[in-house]
Amino acid sequence: MDKNDTLDTNAEEPVKVVDRRWWAQGDTGATAEAGRPRKPNYLEELEQQLAEKDKAIQAHAQRYRESAAEFEQVRARLRRDVDKEVDRARRALLNDMLDVADNLDRAIATGSSAAQGDPALLKGVELVRDLFLSKLASYQVVRFRDDGAAFDPRRHEAVSIVPVTDPALDDRVVSVIRPGYSIGDDVLRPATVAVGRFTS
Repeated sequence: MDKNDTLDTNAEEPVKVVDRRWWAQGDTGATAEAGRPRKPNYLEELEQQLAEKDKAIQAHAQRYRESAAEFEQVRARLRRDVDKEVDRARRALLNDMLDVADNLDRAIATGSSAAQGDPALLKGVELVRDLFLSKLASYQVVRFRDDGAAFDPRRHEAVSIVPVTDPALDDRVVSVIRPGYSIGDDVLRPATVAVGRFTS
């Protein structure tokens, strides 16, 4: 027997294939009502568990997003509150420092009116006052210039009414008792003033 005879014998035997796919097995793989093959119970249970886990993951993700958004809102609110508190403390400190400027002004006024005052000492106090005011200006604190200005209750605190004979001075600042200061666009301390009242 040669090689050709061996090959011919093998070629004549039919190849047997066993199809083990559950959806192709006919009666054992019963079809669902929709015409699709029915899956085994264990596969349906696994798919159901997978769907439940997906729902749980989505719920956890949603709770995480809500918590993260709430945390950001709280952090922004805290930042605003801290900024307001720092600004309030800064204004209070700067307002306290204005007493130093007032005392320097009083010292200059007293030295100017004294007959035997030392001009060098007076000049030194003026330089200290000017330096102090320039340091305040670096914090945006600026002194009002209110002599002759119209009375403004937001910027002025009237402590006396002075009768005036000139109608142009009616309801205007005739003297500044204590100067006022602004910080930025806001009033840090209103000026204490005397206001003119026209009397005919």
